[in-house]
Amino acid sequence: MREKIIHKATDLFLNFGFKSVTMDDIANAMAISKKTIYVHFANKTKLVEAVTFAVFENVCQGIDGICNTSVNPIEELYDIKMFVLQYLKSEKSSPQFQLKKYYPQIYNQLRVKQFEKMHESVKDSLQNGVDTALFRDTINVDFISRMYFNGLMGIKDETFFPTVIYDMEYLMESYLEYHLRAIVTDQGLQILNKFIKSNQS
Repeated sequence: MREKIIHKATDLFLNFGFKSVTMDDIANAMAISKKTIYVHFANKTKLVEAVTFAVFENVCQGIDGICNTSVNPIEELYDIKMFVLQYLKSEKSSPQFQLKKYYPQIYNQLRVKQFEKMHESVKDSLQNGVDTALFRDTINVDFISRMYFNGLMGIKDETFFPTVIYDMEYLMESYLEYHLRAIVTDQGLQILNKFIKSNQS
């Protein structure tokens, strides 16, 4: 039952946001009593925490799968972008922003975990790009990895990128192109241009 509650709460939170979904909403959607939820989660904060880290683990597993099978680091980044957008339902309810605003402690814990996971994974991918002559051999892999993470978190901040102006797919697409154009070689640029064209068609 605990897993079922997490699954349903994840769906509702990603679609409607952490703030607007109540314990009543989750109970009604599952056709169970609110008491049943409280047997497994002492309060809504505990449920939000469980959902947040369950989503994080699932996204990590998906990304690891892509990294293990990708043809090259440019394709890898595009595949990861598509996977994350589909999994997080294009983040139309701005879950990260709501988490930061209403559950700052959970948000800060998540951010540390995200950085630890992404920093190593992106460094490996960047090094692979350098080794295969798709990325410039003069880049500082550690620095670029940190910049990439910081930018990715930055575009999710509604203060600077309001969803009424930019949707998440546009932001991720544009940021990915911005990031890759800064580090690709001529050979890498040819591959990048194919992805840009295919996304425009």
